[in-house]
This record gives sequence, structure tokens and C-alpha cells, in this order.
Amino acid sequence: MDYRVDIAFEPRYELLSSLHTMICRKSHKKIDLAPAWVKDTLKQVTPDLGSVLGDMEVDGDWKTTYLLSYLSPEGSSSEEFLAWLEAKTPGDLYELIAEYTQQFPKDMGQFRSRTLKVLTDWHDQYFRNLEPGVIGALRSEAEERKAELAIVEPASFIERTTNGLTFMPKEGLEKLLLIPQYHFQPMNVIYHFGKITICHYSARIYLGGETDFPPHEYRMIRALAEQSRLKILRYLSGGPRTFTEIVRHLKLSKGITHDHVSKLRSGGFLRAHFDGETVSEYSLRPEMLDVMHRKLVDYIVNVNL
Repeated sequence: MDYRVDIAFEPRYELLSSLHTMICRKSHKKIDLAPAWVKDTLKQVTPDLGSVLGDMEVDGDWKTTYLLSYLSPEGSSSEEFLAWLEAKTPGDLYELIAEYTQQFPKDMGQFRSRTLKVLTDWHDQYFRNLEPGVIGALRSEAEERKAELAIVEPASFIERTTNGLTFMPKEGLEKLLLIPQYHFQPMNVIYHFGKITICHYSARIYLGGETDFPPHEYRMIRALAEQSRLKILRYLSGGPRTFTEIVRHLKLSKGITHDHVSKLRSGGFLRAHFDGETVSEYSLRPEMLDVMHRKLVDYIVNVNL
């Protein structure tokens, strides 16, 4: 592997993850949070902030915001991150960003002011009132994974931690940073910035409402409850395939095929091979079939043994 792997968590990362969850409207029906989370959260914020959130998009400027959260001094809290951003001039930001990418906001001054305003309002009206257990659980997840990384082969560690992602070496790529996230589960946020790729992965942390089957395990069962998805798994047993090849094999639309692939990915049955931010191909994780079988047997047969 031509790049090093690291894992980290700071509250400022979850500040962005929570806001990402709100503005990524196409994912609202897919997140593990309670179905009413979006509506309930919007009731907590002012109408002005709610209007701003309704206009925001997951675009190039938002991607730059993720880079700035990484470039903030290590160990800085959410408040310290916002203070750091407020202290930076547009020229400072150009200089920081230029080391990682040549894609800049059209108006850096306007971008800085707008980003600082929305992040500050979101922090004050939502994030600082977040259940403390969320941050504690994410810190523990990062610490446990960091200890595991010290003794496990990096490629298998990445795949197991992210539930099926692999990252191809790229020219200039020096570091893959894995960051556990809570709000946007079970999905990932992946951004590539030249010498670093940042992957916010589903930490598989759930607070309250304990069940015999956690959401990610129940998701495994549901992922297989469709004939087209079984056909995809059988097709991939012959080796890695591109999304286009899967579409042609199923003879379904790209949209329907994408939905099937997404559910299989969330269930952990597919390995998604990333080249930067783009999935180049998918392959089967056959070991996950055994994992699901063992969990079912333990639940149904061995529970009273």
C-alpha cells in the first residue's frame, strides 16, 4: 500500500456530519436516525436558519468545508474550529487549500462568511445540545480502531472498519483518514484532496431502543430479500464488475440497479473499490454470507444454549 492509514475523531467532524445529514435531502429516507429526525430538528432551529438549510447543497463549497475541518489545528473543539475559521482571512484560506487542491470557491470571502455563519448557527441551535453519549461513543470507536490498526494489516482493516470499502493507490496520495460518524449512518462521506482522502464511515453506533438485532445486522437480512440483489451477488461471484456491467446483466434501469447495489453495500455484501471519490468496480464479500448465517443461528437456535 503506497499510502498510510490513520483514524481520528474530533467533535468538529460530527458537527459537519450532522449538518451534512440535514442538507443531503436525497438521503433522508435512508439514514438510521428516527424518521422524524429531520422534522423534529427543523423545529429546534429558527425559521431563518431553516430557510438557509433548505437552500444548501452538497456541492464543491461544502466539500471545501470538510477540508477546512481537517486543516483546523489537531485537537480543536467545535468552538475552537469556528474561532479558527473566523480568524482566517480569505488569503489565509487560499494558501491553506492550495496545498491540497486547486478547486476554490468563486468568492473566498463570501464563502468564509457564509460558512462561518451557518456552522455557528447550527452549532448553537442544534449541535451543542446533542446527546453527550454520541460524542463519547465516537471517541471510543476511534480509540478502539486505532489500537486495532496497530496490529492488523491495513487493507483488511480498512475494509472491515468501513464495512466493505477499498481505496486504490493514486499518484500523490499520502494518507487515508478514516473518521467515524453517527448522524449519516449507514452511508459514507468520501472526499479526495490530492495527497489525502478523507472517509467518514458509519460507526454502527446506536443509542437507545436496544434490540436483539442492531440496525446494521438487520440490514444484512433485508438486503437479500430481493431477487435482483441475489442475481447481483451471483454475478459478482465470478469476479469484480463495473456498475455498467451490473446494469447490463440485470437489464434494469440505472436508478433501480443503483438502489439494489446501495442496499447490498449497506448490508456489507459488496466491496466497493474507490479510485479517489469514484467507485471503479464492485466485488463480492463472500465471508459476509457466513457472518449473516452465524448471527441468525446464534439468534434463532443458540439463544437458550
